[in-house]
Amino acid sequence: MKKHLLAAAITVLAAGSAIAQANDTLAKIKSSGAITLGVRESSGALAYTLGDGKYVGFHTEMAERVARDLQKKLGLSKLEIKYQPVTSQNRIPLVVNGTVDLECGSTTNNLARQKDVAFANTTYVEEVRIAVKANSGINDIKDLNGKTIVTTTGTTSVQTLRKNKRAEGMNFREVMGKDHADSFLMLETGRADAFIMDGSILAGNISKSKSPNDFKIVGEALSVEPIACMLRKDDPAFKKAVDESIVAQIKDGTLAKSYDKWFMQPIPPNNTKVGLPLSPATKQAWEHPNDKPMEDYQK
Repeated sequence: MKKHLLAAAITVLAAGSAIAQANDTLAKIKSSGAITLGVRESSGALAYTLGDGKYVGFHTEMAERVARDLQKKLGLSKLEIKYQPVTSQNRIPLVVNGTVDLECGSTTNNLARQKDVAFANTTYVEEVRIAVKANSGINDIKDLNGKTIVTTTGTTSVQTLRKNKRAEGMNFREVMGKDHADSFLMLETGRADAFIMDGSILAGNISKSKSPNDFKIVGEALSVEPIACMLRKDDPAFKKAVDESIVAQIKDGTLAKSYDKWFMQPIPPNNTKVGLPLSPATKQAWEHPNDKPMEDYQK
């Protein structure tokens, strides 16, 4: 009888510990000696893969520094960094269910997503733009009437595209890429006349293409969106630790150096430059760290 009671007590304690860790990522990281980063495969210079399980980019590098700071904070002699590729469709569920501890890719912080996840301080302010073939004759959103437009499933650009379609009273055909590389391939192969997406993703995919001069980014910004690392809700201690690392990277100039490395210098695999200087909006987000959603940028 006592053995049964002891076994039951152990089971209850283990279940309680699992529940506690679900909302205590620091405890989870400390007990496992590992952190799982959600990484992207084709999010421009922010986050992409070189193949063979190697993930790089501005936000990937920043996330690795966050992990090192967490290792120091938790007093761990070693911290294993695991990389979990995510897509626009599955990134939120994988954070919510505990598969991914921290997703630093190209995710827009908005009110709808805040119902399911939390966001660290904004580290990149994005402009949604239009990429086209250089010889297409398309120079603005008004030129898209009657054309085929691609954007990536599960992104805020889908809503931006439809909102502009209604506002301009235009008629165009929408197609969806399963990820950013798939969307860009549709533009590259002529299955779409334009690709609407974050400017950094467009510029990054153009820079890595076979013929970068065959493409251009045109028109005014269709939307301004804060991009931030995503983490589980209701875990203030973990959010505080991540934000502290980001602020430290801003203050010591590490983040600015990293930005220059990934956006202004030649990057692998083709050693071409993305060529997107640090924008005033991103600079301001660094000077005044905050986790404001996209809706605050549109007031």
